[in-house]
Amino acid sequence: MSGQLENLNRVLARAREEDRAALVGYLPAGFPTVDRAVDALTAMVEGGCDVVEVGLPHSDPVLDGPVIQTADDIALRGGVRIADVIRTVGRVHEATGAPVLCMTYWNPVDRYGPERFAAELAAAGGAGCILPDLPVEESEVWRKAAASHGLATVFVVAPSSREERLARITQAGSGFVYAASLMGVTGTRESVGAEARDLVERTRRTSELPVCVGLGVSHAEHAAEVAAFADGVIVGSAFVRRLLDHADDPDTGLAEVRKLAGELARGVRSGR
Repeated sequence: MSGQLENLNRVLARAREEDRAALVGYLPAGFPTVDRAVDALTAMVEGGCDVVEVGLPHSDPVLDGPVIQTADDIALRGGVRIADVIRTVGRVHEATGAPVLCMTYWNPVDRYGPERFAAELAAAGGAGCILPDLPVEESEVWRKAAASHGLATVFVVAPSSREERLARITQAGSGFVYAASLMGVTGTRESVGAEARDLVERTRRTSELPVCVGLGVSHAEHAAEVAAFADGVIVGSAFVRRLLDHADDPDTGLAEVRKLAGELARGVRSGR
């Protein structure tokens, strides 16, 4: 187990010891630029995020809603490359010491080379990879590469996942389990829904891995609601929206990201 996977496990365990959920923030690399993404991800940790996910922008992000699709498009038009994503991971970890994961669809990793991608991600200080569209049945090549470099492999489970499949997914994964709280694409919603609690309970029956919930959390009340039953609260679109809303004033956007992280961090601490 690498130091960064140990760091991820330690951060999640510390949150559990403090009787609270961990706060996990997400932002695509290269949005709005490579340097500003690094600044924003760093501000998220400074504001209260325990863990951050760096997204690898994709031209066809099937799981992501319109807010993240817009950010991905901006990043891709800006010329972001896999090397920029890995460099972002390294710079954010160096600046904050927080566990930093990469969230990516499988195709870019497959084309880049799983062994090469895992080696470079680990060398940059990455803690692991979240692969939302990689079926566990087809994941052996990646999991071997990840394990050889001490990286977590985080799989996504959904409300439609049955018990047998949940067990198969959680037994293959490491770090934590990403529970998609609602069916469909990502994005902020007015309520995270009752499906999330049921999914967390069913997932916990198959594994001792922490279960972190994403897809829909946008403000402190959402965070508190999810933190009452989950091990982690994942927020992406809400951070992206703050930057989009202040695209003409990057300093204000950065301040808003830090402010939102603080509000969400207080939310996860009030959830229990």
